[in-house]
Amino acid sequence: MKNRKIPMRSCIVTREKLPKQELLRIVRTTDGDVVADISGKINGRGAYIKKDIVVLDKAIKNKILEKQLEVTISQDIYNEIRKIIEN
Repeated sequence: MKNRKIPMRSCIVTREKLPKQELLRIVRTTDGDVVADISGKINGRGAYIKKDIVVLDKAIKNKILEKQLEVTISQDIYNEIRKIIEN
């Protein structure tokens, strides 16, 4: 049997390469909305963060996601991302 290649992506906060399943994709859609992309298939500019509350807190504090996606992100969206990570 042939071994399947595991897709690797970089976390924008920690800069470590991890398997795609261990990361959460955050997308700025073409409309300018920011959403958490659970399926990994939403069109738009995406950024990956590690599924860890500490990493999310660091991203909020340093506005890393806002810089990467070039848009301001409301606290409601951060709360939604926090709920996804906790589950």
